[in-house]
Amino acid sequence: MLYNNIKHVINHFKFEGTYKSVEELLSGNINSTYLLTYGKPDGSEARYILQRINTVAFKNPEELMKNVQLVINHITATMARARLSTDRHILEFIPVKGPLTTESPLLYKDERGEYWRADIFIDNATAYNQISDPALFYEAGRGFGEFQKYLSDFPADKLTETIPDFHNTKKRFYNFVASVAADKVGRVSELEEEIDFFFDRRKMMSTIVDMIERGELPLRVTHNDTKLNNVMIDNTTKKALCVIDLDTVMPGSALYDYGDAIRYGASTAAEDEPDLSKIDVDMDLFREFTRGFVSETKEVLTREEVLALPMGVKVITCELAMRFLTDYIDGDIYFKVNRPQHNLIRARAQMRLLEKFEEKYDEMVEYVEKIVAEGKEE
Repeated sequence: MLYNNIKHVINHFKFEGTYKSVEELLSGNINSTYLLTYGKPDGSEARYILQRINTVAFKNPEELMKNVQLVINHITATMARARLSTDRHILEFIPVKGPLTTESPLLYKDERGEYWRADIFIDNATAYNQISDPALFYEAGRGFGEFQKYLSDFPADKLTETIPDFHNTKKRFYNFVASVAADKVGRVSELEEEIDFFFDRRKMMSTIVDMIERGELPLRVTHNDTKLNNVMIDNTTKKALCVIDLDTVMPGSALYDYGDAIRYGASTAAEDEPDLSKIDVDMDLFREFTRGFVSETKEVLTREEVLALPMGVKVITCELAMRFLTDYIDGDIYFKVNRPQHNLIRARAQMRLLEKFEEKYDEMVEYVEKIVAEGKEE
């Protein structure tokens, strides 16, 4: 019973009303997430998101929540200066009832040493796992671009790396090689073709890291997990409302955010599709997201960053495919799995998707160059 998983926690948050029900949300790969419904004294209902933070992935939840609060405070102040309403546009976290068990008033540490936080559920909005309507993907691009814009003047060095070297593809590759060598659970012998795939793309994977090291790309505050379902779309207006899941907000490159969004949203199949023949790139979705993203970031990104956006798609897709395979080799200790060989299925799906991006790469570059040349999102 789900209630047994959370009953020791919910009374430690300042929820309004009386508990009614709980539903587990299964779309995320890392944290455990629950949708709570509370009955209010006036007969209406309030809904909240409760999360148990995965401390294998996020080893310092208190620093993580400091990052989240810094980013939320900055966006709130930026919107206030522009006289924009923050209602349903910013995550609102629920305070913990005293006495506090952590340094953060928004984070509860239970007797088992597990960390929990809660925020207000954004009603009348949808976090899409996949869409076919290009207009909605334009809005997703605009939403993530707006997030970049609001944080363009925030000093990246104020944030902690919640997952050190998260997109350091050079170190990711070295970790992959080490996992192959260790072969902890005896799976490497079946993976010769997959392993060669990443060795063949080692140089490409390091492109963004090399450009940052050479000063050709600036470090920015980035979301670093810009899957389509991390931006809420209003059900009535069909406009982007709020970027959610801020756990991986830290210093990075705008190319990472753009690349991950295209990787996830422009694919014609799910991230873990076992039938590789279903996997392709929807170029209409690619163009619409690009238009939306650039419409919000054209005044804050450098010309070099915009021109390099398609490289972010290849690098991030390759990196994630390699991370899935690394976790499979290590015995499935990082990503949640719900079937045998789930991480291997994920890895192969992302490998096929990367091949499709490679086929269409010149077309992607030409489209971005067109936008830059014309000075507008077309």
